[in-house]
Amino acid sequence: MLEVQELQSAYGRILALKGVSLRVETGEITALVGGNGAGKTTLLRCLSGVQSVSAGRVKFHGEDITAWPPHRRVAAGIAQSPEGRQVFGPLSVEDNLRLGAFRRARVETEESLERAFEMFPILKEKRALAAAGLSGGQQQMLAIGRALMSRPRLLLLDEPSMGLAPVLVEQILDAVVALKRDGVTVLLVEQNASAALAIADRGYVIETGRIAHHGSGVALLHDPAVRAAYLGL
Repeated sequence: MLEVQELQSAYGRILALKGVSLRVETGEITALVGGNGAGKTTLLRCLSGVQSVSAGRVKFHGEDITAWPPHRRVAAGIAQSPEGRQVFGPLSVEDNLRLGAFRRARVETEESLERAFEMFPILKEKRALAAAGLSGGQQQMLAIGRALMSRPRLLLLDEPSMGLAPVLVEQILDAVVALKRDGVTVLLVEQNASAALAIADRGYVIETGRIAHHGSGVALLHDPAVRAAYLGL
């Protein structure tokens, strides 16, 4: 579904991505793990089109989308749930969700809204409340639900477990697995490497802007070098 070839991106003179290459296969969960500052969020921002690329290419279903603006990528089927949730605090839960469907017809929006409520029933319960009043876990559910409102074929999930209690982390990752069952392809960025690799079909380890390891999720989970460097084992 997605192919990244020798991607480079910089913040001023600082090169954040130094020739990253990876593949995301249709119907799979692909995990991208690594430490702080390794380039995980930068890569997702490049894929969603909000971060500029200085070299390399991004292909989606075989088509070069490297120069496409973000709205065109959303229309093609790519959506991102950003790091830190970034919900619109003063707006209601329902309005936050509807904003994710701004390119969809009214009938599709209503259908997507019901699907979001089925996946995260607490959002339906709190649909009229301001998003700022939700707990951290509920805001994360809202951020994922908002991304799903555009009916993506590829969902980019950036640190969905950040700052959450273990029981909520489990709920969020269970939701990711459910999305895969529903036919959504997921690229999951996580600092919680062991949890991410445990549910991933394949994984990549990024280190200072370069891919250091890759393989199946199970293989990386049991790789001694990955376990020592990233899993604390």
